[in-house]
Amino acid sequence: MSPADKENPLIVTKISPVTEIEPFPFEPVPHAGMHEGLVLKVHSGQFIVHADADKASQPHTLHCTLRGNLKKKFTYSSSGSQPRRVTRAKQPRHADVVAVGDRVRYTTEDEQTGVIEEVLPRTTRFARSAFRGREQTLVTNLDQLVIVFACVEPNPDLWRIDRWIVAAESNGLEPLIIANKRDRTDEATFQERFEEYARIGYRVIATSAKQTIGITELRAALRGRVSAFTGPSGVGKSSLLNSVQPELKLDTGEIGLVTFKGRHTTTVRELIPLETGGWVADTPGLRNLELLAMSREELLEGFIEFAAALETPCRFRNCIHENEPGCSLKAAVANGQISQRRYDSFLLLARELEAGR
Repeated sequence: MSPADKENPLIVTKISPVTEIEPFPFEPVPHAGMHEGLVLKVHSGQFIVHADADKASQPHTLHCTLRGNLKKKFTYSSSGSQPRRVTRAKQPRHADVVAVGDRVRYTTEDEQTGVIEEVLPRTTRFARSAFRGREQTLVTNLDQLVIVFACVEPNPDLWRIDRWIVAAESNGLEPLIIANKRDRTDEATFQERFEEYARIGYRVIATSAKQTIGITELRAALRGRVSAFTGPSGVGKSSLLNSVQPELKLDTGEIGLVTFKGRHTTTVRELIPLETGGWVADTPGLRNLELLAMSREELLEGFIEFAAALETPCRFRNCIHENEPGCSLKAAVANGQISQRRYDSFLLLARELEAGR
């Protein structure tokens, strides 16, 4: 992996419950003065929260700060004969206690400001490595991951698309593949690069922000869902969102003419409401995507077309689907049921994950 590939390693994870460490020295109890809302933006310790509408008010946004108790994790005594008390307090391992997409409970100070008192449980978390091994959470509570790659300039790296798909599949996110800049390539090249994913069963939308190709279909796919646009820099994520909803006026950039790599134009994460319903986050462009540790069996679930072949048991129960005789997966590759390239991609990811243990 080159130094450039290590620039923005990213992980996606589900949140597992932790029993011995809790976020507060007490259980917050909602009261009449507490409200719920959705975090739209995080910047310099300030949180823009979209308040849920109730019978007495219309939806609006507030500038919120974070209650001090939320900034630390507390470990409690486990003795059954002694009163429960805090034995340790430290900053959480994750860099972001509150992230874009979080559902929170807050109290108001006035009509425009408030204090976040509680972060409600997350269903999914989209994060990347940050300073000194900490993790920076980009977006939480997503329904689908919109994986944007360009047909050309930069040319799509199918191995990288596989990584993004595995990240989505392993966390219960529906992958939506966007093949942007469709107007810059011919039909044969487009089919060669993206038809494989449609054949597997993934939805692939061919788009062009400049020629407004596929924008109506993309707009319909985003309606009523919480989505994150992700992919390498320079593939046109912000341009596509501007086409979906022109008044957004997100910054866009040009491709470098020497390296044909994109320049980062999205720097602040923000959840954007769509006129047609739903929310979408435009995340910063990513050089590489680093998967969480998982076993080969777990990795197999990220390659959905393998399931049919593995309905026939391999000869050996501990088959790792690489060099063993009688492997059902290898047989499916040999008879054309599974593409050689996707199988090679699985092996590459499996070896990489095992080397990182």
